[in-house]
Amino acid sequence: MIIIGHQKQWQYLEKLLKKDCLPHAFLFFGQEKLGKKTLAIEFFSKFLGGNPYSHPDLFLIEPKEGVIQISQIRELIWKISLKPYSAPIKVGIIDQAHLMNKDAQNSFLKTLEEPADNTFLILITPYHEFLFPTIISRCQILKFFPVSNKEIKDYLEKEKVNKDEIETILKISQGRPGVAIDFLKNRQKIKEREELISQFKKIINSDLAFRFQCAQKISEFPDVKDILDSWIFYLRESLFSRLQQKDYLFQKDVERIKKIQEISFLISTTNVNCRLALENLFLQL
Repeated sequence: MIIIGHQKQWQYLEKLLKKDCLPHAFLFFGQEKLGKKTLAIEFFSKFLGGNPYSHPDLFLIEPKEGVIQISQIRELIWKISLKPYSAPIKVGIIDQAHLMNKDAQNSFLKTLEEPADNTFLILITPYHEFLFPTIISRCQILKFFPVSNKEIKDYLEKEKVNKDEIETILKISQGRPGVAIDFLKNRQKIKEREELISQFKKIINSDLAFRFQCAQKISEFPDVKDILDSWIFYLRESLFSRLQQKDYLFQKDVERIKKIQEISFLISTTNVNCRLALENLFLQL
């Protein structure tokens, strides 16, 4: 995988490695789709050798149905307690770590307090405030920031993306390499995004019956947060346009952005009923 941006974070890890003082636990935090997980895997592949994405000494934990259960953490703890299969170390990565429930966090905390030799643990999250303070205090914190448009543009140009698509992807990605790569892998997503925005316009101008129908359909999609992000993007563009034209109806866009962000945050950080959350949102738009 290619890492776009984050040179300072990579150099910091390299510096720790040269000094032989890599901590046993890291907390990588920053917005979603910045490339935190990619950087973690690529850096620790230095020790693993071979393909890190299928390596027997690297373990990736991800949420199941919106939560990371204690059973997943117990399985991780058991695996890292064993001797490495072929590498000199073992690596455990917990993606979306804020979705560990309380039991899972308590179980993981015990491992942080008594770390196994030759083991590295990396927590990845956009919402570190949902982790126990005792977990955060035992991790080396590394913050990630949006990447410059130039770095994303350079990558897209190397991939032979045409100028019009580059400009569209740069606008949509807003400094998040993961978003740019998603659109690069599936060019159809640009058209799908336009359709989502068109659907949003229909929703805000329709009656409640139609809105509830849409809430039911959208809640069944696996990428509801991406849909909400596309609406926020559209509203921000609309807001910017209104401000330029001195259109004082911009306050409605501000309110809608806030409401969508609240629901998006709720969906990202809890196991909320998605359909009910969307119905509540559509009642307020």
